[in-house]
Amino acid sequence: MIKKFFLLVLILPSLFYAQSERYPVFDGCKGSEITSIENCFYETTKKHFFAEFKTPAIVENEQYKGTANVLFIVTKEGDFEVIYVNTPYQEIKKEVLRAFKVFTRITPAKYNNRSVEMQFELPIQFPIVKNNKETKAPIKKSILTSKEDLSITVEKSRLADSVFLEHNSLLNIPFTHQNYVDYEFALHKASGTHTASKPYVYNEINKYLDLSKEKTKFLKPNKESWLGRKLWNEHLLQVKKKDFWLTLDFLVDVQLGKDNSDVSYTYNNSRILTVNGGLGDKFSYSATVYESQARFADYVNSFISSRSFLTRPKNSDGLVPGRGKAKAFKDDAFDYPVAEGYLAFQPNKFMQFQFGNGRNFIGDGYRSFILSDVSAPTTYLKMKVDFWKLQYTNVWMWNTEPSISSASNPNEHARKYIAAHYLSLSLTEKLNIGFFETAISTGENGFDAAFFNPVIFYRSVEFNRGEDSGNAIIGLTGKYKLNNNVSLYSQLIVDEFSVGNLNDLGKWQNKFAYQLGAKYFDAFNVDDLFLQLEYNYARPYTFAHKTPILNYGNYSQPMGHLWGANFYEAIAIARYKKDRWSFSGKLTIGKKGFDFEDEAISYGGNIYQSYEDRFSDVGNELAQGNTANIFIADLQGNYLINPSNRLSLFAGFTYRKFSPKVSTQTYSEGNTVWFSAGIRADLFNWYLDF
Repeated sequence: MIKKFFLLVLILPSLFYAQSERYPVFDGCKGSEITSIENCFYETTKKHFFAEFKTPAIVENEQYKGTANVLFIVTKEGDFEVIYVNTPYQEIKKEVLRAFKVFTRITPAKYNNRSVEMQFELPIQFPIVKNNKETKAPIKKSILTSKEDLSITVEKSRLADSVFLEHNSLLNIPFTHQNYVDYEFALHKASGTHTASKPYVYNEINKYLDLSKEKTKFLKPNKESWLGRKLWNEHLLQVKKKDFWLTLDFLVDVQLGKDNSDVSYTYNNSRILTVNGGLGDKFSYSATVYESQARFADYVNSFISSRSFLTRPKNSDGLVPGRGKAKAFKDDAFDYPVAEGYLAFQPNKFMQFQFGNGRNFIGDGYRSFILSDVSAPTTYLKMKVDFWKLQYTNVWMWNTEPSISSASNPNEHARKYIAAHYLSLSLTEKLNIGFFETAISTGENGFDAAFFNPVIFYRSVEFNRGEDSGNAIIGLTGKYKLNNNVSLYSQLIVDEFSVGNLNDLGKWQNKFAYQLGAKYFDAFNVDDLFLQLEYNYARPYTFAHKTPILNYGNYSQPMGHLWGANFYEAIAIARYKKDRWSFSGKLTIGKKGFDFEDEAISYGGNIYQSYEDRFSDVGNELAQGNTANIFIADLQGNYLINPSNRLSLFAGFTYRKFSPKVSTQTYSEGNTVWFSAGIRADLFNWYLDF
């Protein structure tokens, strides 16, 4: 027995040593203690690499700040081989390959006393500081890989290059609040960035967040069938050539649900065709067409079909919120087609242009008084200039009001023209302020050329065109970076505000709105947990006008906050994601004043009601009129299917309690419980929280 014990004591260390792994060894590291070979390999690799690597001129000229991650292996023969470089610059990829070519063969890694391939990740932080360390970020060893595991990693990297063609393009990243958390967090952690002007563009965000790396983990390289590849990984059609690329997808938004009304069931059936592409590196294009039929929860159906004469689109059966005119489909459903598209052009590194039909958003909150995406798509021209500490956004919009007839043709919808500019200034690494101004005009001669001046003060233009010939709104924004995880934000909008009336807030001329909010990324040190609190306040008659065509609206809905004016609202939002799963919860509590439908009097909540018919010149109170208390709880869960086209499975639950003084046809009292589930491409925000 004693002999067996001693034999075991002698054998165990040998077995342990034989099964342990050893890192690759440079000649200069030979003879080092086993425990220090790892550090010696890391430090020697960095020393050799950064001694050879030269930052490309274009990267220095554009003052790029970010990280390029290099995935490489040391083969079982001891050679260095670059697998993948995640970076928006092709010049960086070429330089990385060149720098690694000078590495000489070393002793390979060992496992179980056999030579094996070992995989590593080297981060390159820009700008590179030439010192002894070269980079603060360490090299990381991936898990020990078999040949099969390594081939999967390589295949994923190659798939990313061939599938995610848009990541270096001028295209918009489809704007949804859930998916934008990662992008905003990446911008928040960087210095001197601007987060308010949305949608973001792929080649902007790719400088701060490795988009390919984020999506590559969702690819399934083992899908060999055509159907498997198209369902889980790829676009339906994708073409990549030297000077152009093209993707095409046929997508769906198919939902089925039930609310607690007499409606048999709710559904949405959208067939979506989307085409994206680029020509060279300065021109991109996108087009999306939706053909849809739907039956919603009862409160949404009432909103669509029971619009008052002030906001009901002519020659239609109602207005689908955020989408446009609807026509009846069968007995109790609606048909609503939508088309969006734009051309994007970037003549230099400072300027970007877009022209098309779509929606824009300016603000850091869930809501925005400045410019939001709650109304139907509209024709727009956008110019964005980004340099130094400034970002300057100009948006010119050709809006339609289907509830108002054109002066020249009663069968034609009235048009109005909105010119807006927003100047964002990073005063410090933590403080950002913004200035907003918009002008609204109408007329048979189209857009006044004076409003195309990108730097002029629109208020003076509106004044010089003549009394009541237009409308102008001004505003301020602020954002403060409390720390690397928390930001505070605010908005203040002033509409025909008069300093002389500040002594009496009840005067109708005191038309303003403000927003206060906070965002908490990776809350309580939980990765990918996001929390948000927001408060919105809008005085009566804000955004309205004596002549309704000159209000701040589009297609019978506000251009700012979904609720219009004459309200206050508090919102709490929580979002979390894990692998392919994402979850969100939202609570909305507020009070809003509506008009009484049997009175031709404006209490200041409907921006399409002329303020000439106002309730009173003085004594106006917030939420006056047909006051309603509103409570909405919304829960959503998503499972990502295809990272290329954002196709997802989802399920949702909504509880809504609406309690007005007087129940009306459009806004009736009651509680709504609504369940829904389906499969959809997550391409836009849909606001049904009213």
